[in-house]
Amino acid sequence: MGIVDAREHLEDVERWRAHRLARLTGPEGWLTVVGLTWLHEGSNIVGSDPSSDVILPASAPGRVGTIELAGDLAMFVPEPGVRVRDRHRTVTEGIELVDDADGPPTRLAVGPVAFFLIRREEGLGVRVKDADAPARAAFSGIAHYPVDLRWRFEARFEPYDPPRTVEVPTVLDSFERYDVPGALAFDVDGSTYRLDAFLERGSTDLFVVFGDLTNRDETFGGGRFVYTPPPGAEGVVPLDFNRAYNPPCVFTPHATCALPLPQNRLPVRIEAGEMRYGTKSV
Repeated sequence: MGIVDAREHLEDVERWRAHRLARLTGPEGWLTVVGLTWLHEGSNIVGSDPSSDVILPASAPGRVGTIELAGDLAMFVPEPGVRVRDRHRTVTEGIELVDDADGPPTRLAVGPVAFFLIRREEGLGVRVKDADAPARAAFSGIAHYPVDLRWRFEARFEPYDPPRTVEVPTVLDSFERYDVPGALAFDVDGSTYRLDAFLERGSTDLFVVFGDLTNRDETFGGGRFVYTPPPGAEGVVPLDFNRAYNPPCVFTPHATCALPLPQNRLPVRIEAGEMRYGTKSV
């Protein structure tokens, strides 16, 4: 893949970080996620009233509507007199909700509050966002290790034949199923390490969930995430730990974050990428 210029690499990582922070702190970012409720069969009341099945922030009406769940079919029926938006139109009657399994879900909003369906192994859930969430206002930045080309590898992609499928534990004591097309092999100080790489539905990039010895003191204890492009014709993948970042569950308890598999817990310190939220950069 050729020699990488240090200055160009630094500028590239800084651009990536700026984009990452803009998304995180934006009105649709993870800092706005304030709720996650798994639906049950039948009627699920949505609103700010504490007796609701899907509880919204206090700024929303006490009762916004009802999600009627029958198997895999979820219909939202708005409460009369409550203005619920589906993009740029007002929902005045029942609407079928599309979940996030195969693309963008149906996103309903009432004021600064939005909610939509997510599909996981547990079934269908409702994720709630609030553009006025306190976590968004309180955000004070993320600490990073210094950008260092030492932590950018030209990893060797080792395909699995046939590709594997694994059940990955999450922070919510559940699991998510991922396809594993292969592993990424790279060398640190003369030793070779491998990380299983996931392939998410609808994506060609490889998704890596890893842990390392910095999880004990300087990075999030539940590991970090990093993406790579797919392997090229030579079977080489640019694996840049300078782009390693904190999973969403660092910023909200309502995320279904995957945890590192045992084989993805590295017995070395990867001193690159984002540090534990709330610490200072080194």
